[in-house]
Amino acid sequence: MDNSKKEKYKELERLNKEAEGGGGPERIEKIHQSGRKTARERIGDLLDPETFVEIDKLVIHRCHDFGMEKQKIRGDGMVTGYGKIDGRLVYVYAQDFSVFGGSLSRANADKIVKVQELSMKMGVPLIGLNDSGGARIQEGVESLAGYADIFKRNVRASGVVPQI
Repeated sequence: MDNSKKEKYKELERLNKEAEGGGGPERIEKIHQSGRKTARERIGDLLDPETFVEIDKLVIHRCHDFGMEKQKIRGDGMVTGYGKIDGRLVYVYAQDFSVFGGSLSRANADKIVKVQELSMKMGVPLIGLNDSGGARIQEGVESLAGYADIFKRNVRASGVVPQI
C-alpha cells in the first residue's frame, strides 16, 4: 500500500475516533453522573454484541448562524445504523446528549429519515432511543422541518413495520 493510501486510512481512523468521542469526555462524564448512558452505550446494550453497523457516522451539521460554524462535531449528536436483536435485523437511531444536548438538527433528521426509509424497504423494525433537548433552535425552521420529515415517515411506516 502506498503512503497516500496509508495517510488516508489514518485520517479516516482519526475521524471515526473523533465521532465516537461524541461531545468529549467531560460531557460524557456529566451524562454518566446523571445516571444515564451515551447513545453508543445504549445501542450497545440493546443490540447483540458486534452486530451494530453505523450509517453516516461522520456527518456534521450545516448551520452557519449563531457561531455554529465553529462548533462542528462528527456525527452531530445522532447515532444511526442497524444491527441484530436475538439474531434478527433492526434499524436503530439514538440521540447523543453529549452533543448539543441531543438536539435535532437538519443533518440529524436526514440521518433518521434514512434509517426509517431503509427499515420500511427491508420490512424490519425501527427503534429510536431518545435523549434530547428538542429542536436545535440555532437552525430555526430547518430543524422543525426535520421533525416534519421524521413524523411523515412515522405515519407512512405505521402498520408496515414495528416502530419503538
